[in-house]
Amino acid sequence: MKPRIHATAGAVAMLCILSFWTSTAISELFLSHEAVVWVKQMILYGLWVLIPAMAITGGSGFSLASGRSGHFVEGKKRRMRFIALNGLVIMVPTAFFLFHKATAGEFDTVFYAVQAVELLVGIAQLFLMTINFRDGLVLAGRFRAPGPELSD
Repeated sequence: MKPRIHATAGAVAMLCILSFWTSTAISELFLSHEAVVWVKQMILYGLWVLIPAMAITGGSGFSLASGRSGHFVEGKKRRMRFIALNGLVIMVPTAFFLFHKATAGEFDTVFYAVQAVELLVGIAQLFLMTINFRDGLVLAGRFRAPGPELSD
């Protein structure tokens, strides 16, 4: 049961970040300022799903890893710490900051600089979470470990 909870929570977290990133990019590139404000508000609402999903993913992951060691387990732990730190220190504060700036109609250089940081860190988060997802599949025996092919 724990592996399913872990995988589901991780997938929900990844989908949240992907939807936040995609919605932001589309609204910034193709839609009005009003749409950007709406997207920023929806992202704040979405944090009510993302933060528990990340907490469940981290907690269940550390529980599943107890008593286990090895390259994949240690890599997942390292990446998860970095993902959590990025989320708490960069992603959540920038979501609130960008929402505040957008609702005030302040689409200035600072807004777009912070927006660029948020998008870059979001891509990094997705990349790290994808690697963790792959390594989780390897640990569960559902995916072959990446690496050079051995031939006879």
